[in-house]
Amino acid sequence: MGRYSLTDAAKSDVREISSYIQDRNPSAARKVRQDLQAAMRRLADFPGMGHARPDLGDDDVRVWAVYSYLIVYRADPTPLQVLRVVHGARDLREILRSR
Repeated sequence: MGRYSLTDAAKSDVREISSYIQDRNPSAARKVRQDLQAAMRRLADFPGMGHARPDLGDDDVRVWAVYSYLIVYRADPTPLQVLRVVHGARDLREILRSR
């Protein structure tokens, strides 16, 4: 099984997503968190399956959707590095520019 790591920003993103959903539906919060983690494990095993996003300023940045959230990651380093986990309606360019 491939390995992955989360940046501090990505860890914070996952906590905020989980907390936001938890306030409305605790079982859905668990499900979303589990599905995000499962997707990250799968991306670590198959890093090329995400969509390349050179428009985000880096040829190594890829994106994978889970529900309405985007896992933004770098496939090149080992372990795979999850940069951010954000809602798909947010401006990825601006978010990544501020990191």
